[in-house]
Amino acid sequence: MPDVVLVTGDALHPDQVLAVAERRAEVRLGPGVAARIAPARAVVEQAVREGRVVYGITTGFGALANTRIDPALADQAQVALLRSHASGVGRPLPDELVRAMLLLRARTLAQGHSGVRLEIVERLIDLLRRDLLPVVPAQGSVGASGDLAPFAHLTLPLIGEGRLRHQGRERPSAEVLAEQGLAPLTLHAKEGLSLLNGTEGMLAMGVLGLARARRLADAADLACALSIEALLGSTRPFEARIHRLRPHPGQAESAANLRRFLAGSGIGASHREDFGHAVQDAYSLRCAPQVHGAARDVLAFADGVFSVELGAVPDNPLVFPETGEVVSGGNFHGQPLAFALDFITVAVTELSSISERRTDRILDPERSDGLPPFLATRPGLNSGYMITQYVAAALVAENRVLCHPASVESIPTSGSQEDHVSMGWGAGRKLGEVLDNAARVIAVEILCACAGIEYRRPLAPAPGTAAALQAVRRQVPPLADDRPPAPDIEAVAEMVDDGSLVRAALEATGGVP
Repeated sequence: MPDVVLVTGDALHPDQVLAVAERRAEVRLGPGVAARIAPARAVVEQAVREGRVVYGITTGFGALANTRIDPALADQAQVALLRSHASGVGRPLPDELVRAMLLLRARTLAQGHSGVRLEIVERLIDLLRRDLLPVVPAQGSVGASGDLAPFAHLTLPLIGEGRLRHQGRERPSAEVLAEQGLAPLTLHAKEGLSLLNGTEGMLAMGVLGLARARRLADAADLACALSIEALLGSTRPFEARIHRLRPHPGQAESAANLRRFLAGSGIGASHREDFGHAVQDAYSLRCAPQVHGAARDVLAFADGVFSVELGAVPDNPLVFPETGEVVSGGNFHGQPLAFALDFITVAVTELSSISERRTDRILDPERSDGLPPFLATRPGLNSGYMITQYVAAALVAENRVLCHPASVESIPTSGSQEDHVSMGWGAGRKLGEVLDNAARVIAVEILCACAGIEYRRPLAPAPGTAAALQAVRRQVPPLADDRPPAPDIEAVAEMVDDGSLVRAALEATGGVP
């Protein structure tokens, strides 16, 4: 990932967004932005001077679009817009999401079709460079005229209002800006509206969520490989020739991962030719590439949607300097993002669902091919990992409820002027919860599978799965007598979520970490 990200108005790459959001990469204004945005700003200023009726510049907003505003009050209307729209509620958004939103909003405005001054883009970048993060409540957007309420809270600090978080403390923005030597900006015509109208909140959730979902897909493949060894499963269903006959890209990728992680397995070799051992494994093992792969294909679809949006202008109205026109459209509508976010949620839920089934099989003495009941060292006196499967089942059930698509739940707003909305913001919020749950479900499978592999000694696991087992054991000791598994689940879930467990396995197999 890059250490420096330039805001030029051109499309950003997801890795650039992740670098800024998660690693606090430096953000700089790129060359040529001033010249790029100046023509659109000139069009807006001319419209005000001529007293033309232009939505959002000399009119009200939403259902008040037919209400004329005196051009002399155009600047005042922009400030009132930010204040009135800052109506979000709930817990503040996490810092990485706020950083992504600031970056994406700056990029959109720098593209030269919003009609803002250079100072607006510069101030958004100033907030990022100084890590002055607006406090943005998590609830309140319907994802149609963009993420209006969240963006109002995000941008109020530009005018010295709202709250900023700096060095772990939340304080009034005016106080923090004064300490930093930054004077509040005065908004001019169109600028308040351009700060609010856009899909970058949903997009930020999508880019960050997709990166996590891809790490979970890799971890699900690794967890399955561990479970196959714990359950003495077959590697034959993952042979490349099988998957060439049904060439879905994600399926081929998951099958290749399973082959890589299981290559050289002493456990697998011990029964590879023993056809009396098991004619066929259960679907949760045998069909893992088909299920995991289908999830991967959904993620690839979402990546295509987000890549387009990373170079789009979701503002309204749009300024076309080449013709001198300001045209009202609907690029702010979040439906493409809402669909993608809902689809990712479904895909990740299925990764958690099939993972829980493998965990249940490992813990059930009737189906685990000789493992002790619930992996308890002294069954009856100890319960082993029995209740971890309850936890996984509860999280999967919660994920299934959260799979109800937000993108079909339109509720009209603004006096039915905005009579169809995307609810994409809600889709993004649900995705975050499902990702958290799925990481823990997969962590439970990994914990149980690692214990199962240890019961197969002296048979040795594959180099890839052995490296994963060793990485787990550096954080979590083997289960002897019963102890609370909750801290162990959280420790492994963190390794799943940050990708470190998969990296350890890939390094051992000679793969690219």
